[in-house]
Amino acid sequence: MIEVGVSAPDFVARAFFPKENKIKNIKLSDYRSKWVVLTFHPGDFTFVCATDLEAFQSRYADFLKNNAEILAVSTDSIFSHVVWWKTSPRVSKVEYPLVEDQKKEISSQYGFLNNSTGMTKRGTVIIDPDGIVQYLSSFNDRLGKDVSHVYNAFLGLKYIYEHPAKPEEFDIIPADWKPGKEVLNIKLPRDIGKL
Repeated sequence: MIEVGVSAPDFVARAFFPKENKIKNIKLSDYRSKWVVLTFHPGDFTFVCATDLEAFQSRYADFLKNNAEILAVSTDSIFSHVVWWKTSPRVSKVEYPLVEDQKKEISSQYGFLNNSTGMTKRGTVIIDPDGIVQYLSSFNDRLGKDVSHVYNAFLGLKYIYEHPAKPEEFDIIPADWKPGKEVLNIKLPRDIGKL
């Protein structure tokens, strides 16, 4: 699996854009200067996956207004993505791109390929505007994603990105932080041992 702090592996893939009802080729590096949330799901027409995609759709406008794009990735074909979008009551709400990974290259590069099933593991990756991985999570296939947590983590990472650390002073995002709560300003050596 890739690690936080490394360059996100670039990829080229076909994606279905539901809002436009079009299939296009995309390249991850084309999203440079934006945040990207990759949401990996095991397979189209599965149960938890439909709830994940619906939950990300419920926050899609919030991600967009904060300069972030969501890309849903699985090892299914583009044709499967289109039919799933047309037939699933939950997935039919989705407006963000559904990415084909039939060759399993994206899932492999990111460490989300389940070698025993050939399907994608359930997980999430957040990539900053410079193309650096800032967040990784992997889930049991029967556990849906907490999209509110992912969104809060994204906002925290965005704050950190916009407020770079200095050698002796930096802000941190404390546990259970929510947008609107204070961040912690740390000054060295003043704050060593004080938290």
